[in-house]
Amino acid sequence: MLWLVALVPLLAAAIVHASPMQRRPALGATGCGVLLVTLLLTVFAGLDGWVGRFAWSTPLQFEVVLTSRSVVMALLVPVIALPVLAYAAAHERLQGLNRLVSLLLLFVGAMLLLVIAADLITLLIGWELVGACSWALIGHERQRASHAASARYAFVMTRFGDLGLFVAAMVVFSDTGTFAFAALETLGAPQQTVLVAGIVLSAASKSGQLPFAPWLFRAMDGPTSVSALLHSATMVAAGAYLLIRLEPTLAQMPWFGPATIGIGIATALAGGLTALLQPHAKKLLAASTSAHYGLMFVALGAGYPEIALLHLVAHAVFKALLFLSAGIAGRQAVSFSLTEMGFGRVLPITAVATAVGALALAGIPPLGAAWTKEMMVAAAGHFSPWLAFAVMLAGALSAAYAMRFVYSVYGPGADDIAATSRTTETIATGSLAAATLALALLWLPVIQQALGGWFATPFPAPPAWETIGSLLAVGVGLYAGLMIARQHPALGASGALASCADWLGLPFAIDRLIGRPIQALAQRCAGFDDAIIDGAVRRIGAGGLFTARVAYRGLDRLADGLPEGANRWFALSGDDSRRFQTGLSHHYLAFMAAGAVVLAIILFVGR
Repeated sequence: MLWLVALVPLLAAAIVHASPMQRRPALGATGCGVLLVTLLLTVFAGLDGWVGRFAWSTPLQFEVVLTSRSVVMALLVPVIALPVLAYAAAHERLQGLNRLVSLLLLFVGAMLLLVIAADLITLLIGWELVGACSWALIGHERQRASHAASARYAFVMTRFGDLGLFVAAMVVFSDTGTFAFAALETLGAPQQTVLVAGIVLSAASKSGQLPFAPWLFRAMDGPTSVSALLHSATMVAAGAYLLIRLEPTLAQMPWFGPATIGIGIATALAGGLTALLQPHAKKLLAASTSAHYGLMFVALGAGYPEIALLHLVAHAVFKALLFLSAGIAGRQAVSFSLTEMGFGRVLPITAVATAVGALALAGIPPLGAAWTKEMMVAAAGHFSPWLAFAVMLAGALSAAYAMRFVYSVYGPGADDIAATSRTTETIATGSLAAATLALALLWLPVIQQALGGWFATPFPAPPAWETIGSLLAVGVGLYAGLMIARQHPALGASGALASCADWLGLPFAIDRLIGRPIQALAQRCAGFDDAIIDGAVRRIGAGGLFTARVAYRGLDRLADGLPEGANRWFALSGDDSRRFQTGLSHHYLAFMAAGAVVLAIILFVGR
């Protein structure tokens, strides 16, 4: 029965794509209806303990199950997808909207399959479907060459990391003869090392961690609804969720914690600085996504996967809200440049909703995202006080770019500016803002106790100095972001800071250190292939052709010359013979007499 949770949106995607529906209301209502059914099925599945199992063969068995961690994620996906799909039906271009809605449903179904998977084969199927959907959605407007190129870039970048998960699956099967998650605990030490390394690599690439983070910028060429869903509850969330789901097994490897923390804190700080310097609204939010998933990696490495999961939930809600708000402003300005916006006076409702999301991004109490951020500071402090300071610094950067975003996009703006917001867009952003506010319940002790019981683990108790230091860092960050937005609105748009705004020059370094050497090597290999391998083949072919031509000409001449020569010889012989045939008897007698003389001489000499 649990298969229905993923199969319903997957089958609905095929039906919507094949249907002739082209009107916005019909597409929006159909998509939202499918997601509501999916959400209800997930609720029933969680309450009744649904499972699913399909045996293809003895070693190849597909299994799905809901755990205390996966049920939270399974509920989150359709909840976030509902307002995003409604927004897409109202906001995105009508041309190709049928395809877009079907791909979004497919995206949701693939992510749900990944979430409920209880074996590596089912996980890989969902994982690959998520990657394929992201490629199709980023390149949705494929008639634009730049969008198609960005889709390929993102696909290749994430595919490199996906190799780790494939290697991990092969190692598990070769050692245990099965792909079930339960078999991961029985692996030997070498196989366990390969497993953990492969999963961490795949998770880092999917979640936009260093050095894979630049693909998120290229993904911004996709529609705003795609960006909202991709950065909140599907593609990017897949990597972090994989680590959260398998954390009990992964944590058995001693280096898992330090490695995950190292990747996470480096990405959190680099992503925070990149977002602060970024003058493009969607790219600013994309960099912040990498930064906040970096903080989740830190919590995971410190041994608190439940904190990472709860921050994933809070992040998904406010990040979807901010992307949709950026899309509304971008449509009005026909640009995503922060200097071209400022719609607070003409779009007050959207501005208020955006402010709620920005305050959550900044980590301002009593919003729920502030509680999860403070829990991540506490988790880092349990590992090392220096790590707690680093997380505080990342929190200050988050507050700074959150303030820059909200002030630039929905600040006062000019008096003569004009803008309109569609009802469905307002409902979508308003519902996400309400959900962001609802997560403030996380501050209540009774809710914390309930969640601790649900996950069967206590939450860390931060000391007072950590909480005070974290809040002070947030305050400094808010002030810095406001000053940047007011006094330097075009920061990062040109000059040396422009390259820093592009992931601190990481794409340039990747191109110089990896891309160009690989291209040069490929060109040299191609030249060697042309000159040596293909050259040898061409020379052998030319030699064979020459030999064939010589042989052809020789045999042709021999075949034609031999009959002709024999014919000429016989013709000449016949002509000469005819001369002796005179028809006169005395000539014949004379020939006979001459022959007798010749014969007598031969006999005489022979004696």
